[in-house]
Amino acid sequence: MAYEGILLGMGNPLLDISLVVDEEFLKKYDIKLNNAILAEEKHLPMYQEMASKPNVEYIAGGATQNSIKVAQWMLQIPGATGYIGCIGKDKFGEEMKKNSKAAGVNVQYLEDETAPTGTCAVCVVGGERSLIANLSAANCYKSEHLKKPENWALVEKAKYFYIAGFFLTVSPESIQLVAEHAAAKNKVFSMNLSAPFICEFFKDAQEKALPYMDFVFGNETEARTFPKVHGWETDDVAEIALKISQWPKASGTYKRTTVITQGADPVIVAEDGKVKQFPVILLPKEKLVDTNGAGDAFVGGFLSQLVQGKSIEDCVRAGCYASNVIIQRSGCTYPEKPEFK
Repeated sequence: MAYEGILLGMGNPLLDISLVVDEEFLKKYDIKLNNAILAEEKHLPMYQEMASKPNVEYIAGGATQNSIKVAQWMLQIPGATGYIGCIGKDKFGEEMKKNSKAAGVNVQYLEDETAPTGTCAVCVVGGERSLIANLSAANCYKSEHLKKPENWALVEKAKYFYIAGFFLTVSPESIQLVAEHAAAKNKVFSMNLSAPFICEFFKDAQEKALPYMDFVFGNETEARTFPKVHGWETDDVAEIALKISQWPKASGTYKRTTVITQGADPVIVAEDGKVKQFPVILLPKEKLVDTNGAGDAFVGGFLSQLVQGKSIEDCVRAGCYASNVIIQRSGCTYPEKPEFK
């Protein structure tokens, strides 16, 4: 079957612990809305506090895994997608396996004996989210797992790859292996800026992977962090997208395309020296549940059309459709079938 295993993702599988909180809670744990960070010592009691609340929700997440699941949902072809990451040998890990298999994704988890499955606190205020990730087992991924013949077979089979920038903190070596394979075999390699802290504190790892990226995704906050780190005198998102698209490439097979989402503002696409803007589907505020997974869903929708050889316009349209569905639900979840035409 032509589409079997066509898209492979690699990243940090995390269980989202999602809770609607208030400004007081954000202050208590020093959290900013619309941000994504790694948990520090001061955040650890927060997970217990969230877990003790009656309206807390547990949803299988992790940025790359969300995108892959949404692409799988949009494609409706069992086994079209695969995913690699590290979980713990525990109840949360079992949940994660069950959830991903039910979604139709071919998952190959490395199971760590020592660390618990990673979690991500999703604090929601007025529909906006803030993410605090406690990577635990997700941080234990090793490239040895990727090199095993049964796992490398997924890499050989795939024609498109997607890895969130968050994985740069875990296994840059695994990213490099996949990136070099993609360049050598004329496959499509894509990544996400993912968070301001990735651009700031993992600049070297990001720069090493950037020449291999055929598609770079991100949102406006991440895009505006990029020039600060690289000494560019601009905070114009369109100009930044263009400059990222013109960054030198490792392989000349494809020109790089930069795709930046801006919440309710138009999606910016920079390729071939030109910038285009695409309006998103606007949603009345009362229908917004939370923005958790909105960016991931956009990427998933986009990739679901890209792997079918559709135009950039169609890819963006599918991305906007998927994120519109996800923001009307809690976390990165979706109805049984998409209604995308």
